Amino acid sequence: MDFAISPSTVQRRKRLLLLGGGAALALACAAVWAINRAVTPSVPAADLLIAEIKRGSIADTINASGLVIPVHEELLPSPVQSRVAKVHARAGQQVKTGELLLELDSRLVKLEAERLKEQLAQQENRVLALSLELEQKRKQLTSAIELLELDLQSARAKLQRSQMLRKAGGISAEDMLTAELNVQRIEIQLRQHREQIEDSKRSTRSSIEGAQLQKNILGKQLAQQEQLLAQTQVRAPFDGMLTWLAQEEGAAVGVGQLVAKVSDLHNYRVEASLSDYHARSVAPGQKVQVEQGNLLLAGQVQTILPEIQNGTVKLLVTLDQPRHQLLRNKLRVDVNIVASRRDGVLVAQRGPAINGKGRQAVFLVRDGVARKTEVEIGASDGKAVEISTGAQAGERLIVSDISRYKEYASFRVTN
Repeated sequence: MDFAISPSTVQRRKRLLLLGGGAALALACAAVWAINRAVTPSVPAADLLIAEIKRGSIADTINASGLVIPVHEELLPSPVQSRVAKVHARAGQQVKTGELLLELDSRLVKLEAERLKEQLAQQENRVLALSLELEQKRKQLTSAIELLELDLQSARAKLQRSQMLRKAGGISAEDMLTAELNVQRIEIQLRQHREQIEDSKRSTRSSIEGAQLQKNILGKQLAQQEQLLAQTQVRAPFDGMLTWLAQEEGAAVGVGQLVAKVSDLHNYRVEASLSDYHARSVAPGQKVQVEQGNLLLAGQVQTILPEIQNGTVKLLVTLDQPRHQLLRNKLRVDVNIVASRRDGVLVAQRGPAINGKGRQAVFLVRDGVARKTEVEIGASDGKAVEISTGAQAGERLIVSDISRYKEYASFRVTN
């Protein structure tokens, strides 16, 4: 027999059903939350470097490695094949202009100089001998000419008498012809002697000029040898520091081999090296920022060396403060060459998360969640980057290394 269920019992059953459904829903939500917690990682904000995106200016730079070098540095080579005879200084000391640094063995140079002096003296004697010989020949020929002139006068006088006697019939035609021929013979002899004087002058002058030329050549060789002799005493070319010196006495050195190096360590510039890919983007006069730790110096490109070695081009950078107290010889620095400048663009601090230029995935933090977002990276000055598209001013960008989260679309950032 069926009995009717009371209204109170129905209401109680409904409440129990609702409570069971709510509990099941709560359990489901808790399960979803737990799964989400397990699947989506969370990273403490203290472990991340987060930069705010702002509007500002940025210089588009080309990065290069640099080496601080002295503006004035002179390498002193050995002028001859020799050996180190005596060392008068040591590397690292301050030297004055003309100060003797070391001596090279100069015996062979001195012997060569003496030989040249002897040859030079021989040529001088030869010039003198040729001059005396010319003068002697001139005197002999002059005396002969004077005698012939007297003979010619006598012969002409005889010819005149013969002509007068011939008219009177006092001499024969044969005697008359003999007198005329005698005059002509003496005239020819006079002409030959005068020509001999000129020929002798020309011949001797040519010999003297040849000897004088050889003398000049020997004189130049002697001057060069004396210069080499002076260079065997290696001296400081200017006030500075002796940064390198061949200090082993008796050591052999070849022609052109470095024996000393003097540098001005109070005036510096930078030698920068960069990939030849950027060679066309660099020109003399471009602004440069030189960095090393907390040191930041301005400068400009002075010279671009024409030779490219192993895919690298070198350039020299002048500094606005070449005498800065923190500059040191051979100090390695970062060189940022300013190619262009952009104003009023979105910029953010640069970090490991930024990989060069172009479109790339980064994480932007919004409401405690870092979400992967595609952005376009533009110019860079080494410390900051331009964000061309994909973000807005005021948003926060994770710039620290996030390679471990690159497979996630998002992750939570906790305080």
